[in-house]
Amino acid sequence: MNNHFYLGIDIGGTKCAVIAGTEEMEILGRIQFATETNQGPDYAISKLLESSSKLVKKITDHKLAAIGISCGGPLDSKTGIIQSPPNLPGWDNIEIVRLFKDKYNVPVFLQNDANACALAEWRFGAGKGVDNMIFLTFGTGLGAGLILNGKLYEGTNDLAGEIGHIRLADDGPEAYGKKGSFEGFCSGAGIQRLARIIIGEKLKRGGKVSFCENEKSIEKLTTKDIARAASRGDKTAVEIFEHSGYYLGIGLSILIDILNPQRIVIGSVYARNSQLFKKTCMEMIEKEALKPARDVCEIVPATLGDRIGDYASLSVAMSQAKIKD
Repeated sequence: MNNHFYLGIDIGGTKCAVIAGTEEMEILGRIQFATETNQGPDYAISKLLESSSKLVKKITDHKLAAIGISCGGPLDSKTGIIQSPPNLPGWDNIEIVRLFKDKYNVPVFLQNDANACALAEWRFGAGKGVDNMIFLTFGTGLGAGLILNGKLYEGTNDLAGEIGHIRLADDGPEAYGKKGSFEGFCSGAGIQRLARIIIGEKLKRGGKVSFCENEKSIEKLTTKDIARAASRGDKTAVEIFEHSGYYLGIGLSILIDILNPQRIVIGSVYARNSQLFKKTCMEMIEKEALKPARDVCEIVPATLGDRIGDYASLSVAMSQAKIKD
């Protein structure tokens, strides 16, 4: 397979990228551009096809083996159709796999981004060497990719791993239309909402918050602002992350008890700030999860960082192509 290469198509609401790489993850070429969702799907899709052509024509010493597409859901991986993702308005029932298959006549595979990232961390990152792994996105939202018995588990209709929808408390930050959902407590957007609740209550009682002067400033706070304040030791910011860590521990305990993984890999916000979550999270796991299951499970930050989108789409091509061989 040394003379073969793969194309990775990474489709996001803000940016898209086309990546050419080998089995050993040597990047042979990469083109990135803004998705420009206001221009509709035709704009981005034509740019994806155009960028793919540029890379394929440029690479003359390798043969294209397969194409992997990573995109936010909902989607149908079996039929290769993107089904109206919330971050891609107008992308309604796009037959993305057919478009690339017709052009290149090679195997083309589609996966939601959480599954794609799980494949990437399992193959090249923090999940290497285990057969049972859970990957949590912990970015703007919270989703999971499941590697069970050495294979990606997608579920009946690509909805396995929608853990953000689980309700962990009767009240709390809202996501998925549910107050107190896992994503409401454990995501970038969820931490911002949690901060608004906790800081708002403190300010109403006449308290002071060093990184937020008044109620008008609350809406402008980012997760990064809160993390910086927590790292400086600000008590309110630390409290916000401990609150999130508490529910992260409860949510992970459920996953540990149900799926008995060897490793849980957590990305994005957690990976950058694991020290702010870890103590409270692990205390809850110690309290809630079955001891034999928790004793064999590691909780680790993802390691691929900003490269994960490239690795994810290429991993879809590599892993799925092997399944089909």
